Amino acid sequence: MEIQNRPIGVFDSGVGGISVLKEAIKLLPNENFIYYGDSKNAPYGTKDVNEVKSLSFSVTDELIDRGIKALVVACNTATSAAIIDLRKRYKIPIVGIEPALKPAVLLGRKGKILIMATPMTLSEKKFYNLMKKYEDVAEILPMPCPGLVELIENGIFSGEKISSYLKEKLSPYIEYGIAAIVLGCTHYPFVKKEIGIIAKNVPIIDGSRGTAKQLKKKLTLIHLLNSSGKMGYVELHNSLEGNKMLDISSKLLNIEL
Repeated sequence: MEIQNRPIGVFDSGVGGISVLKEAIKLLPNENFIYYGDSKNAPYGTKDVNEVKSLSFSVTDELIDRGIKALVVACNTATSAAIIDLRKRYKIPIVGIEPALKPAVLLGRKGKILIMATPMTLSEKKFYNLMKKYEDVAEILPMPCPGLVELIENGIFSGEKISSYLKEKLSPYIEYGIAAIVLGCTHYPFVKKEIGIIAKNVPIIDGSRGTAKQLKKKLTLIHLLNSSGKMGYVELHNSLEGNKMLDISSKLLNIEL
């Protein structure tokens, strides 16, 4: 197989990275994708950096063995912890994701910009540097959301459990005014509607489309776009045995965000 027609690997700590995969498919409909969710080890966001690095290498090796031409790290935690080392080790294009703080700041709205993310993403130097970049022009509030990934991994995208969790997190800030909410975890777009019910009329932003655009730009620059002219395929894989996570992944792939 010509290198241009090889698949693109996409991985996340679980099913969340499908939000990035969906955007990549929209922008690159002729590309083939292999998605790997590491639900057996989810969530990454509560683990230490070295463990996340080790897991990221392991999943990348799995995808390299499947013949990928490029890699999307569709996980904010893995991007923060491992992307520099991944780029050193592997000689393929690697694109990561980070909280979409810049678009939130550019809205110029009054109030706090809330960044919902896993505890590890918010504790990493990469995030600290990103926040430092904009702290003079916006009031930025990191909001760790332990437990939210686990709910989504269990196929809970709406209803009382999600609603109660989000109300507890967001209610203290509603009355003071929220300028925007940045979803700093790829799982969170799947509860975007529930967030919107609580934080009415507040822009909710995630980095999925920006990552897909960066992927397209990188593949174009190095002449690696698929040249077959056919619609691409998607393979779904998960580290947990059984069909549960694959069924959830398939369902999420068909949910309109």
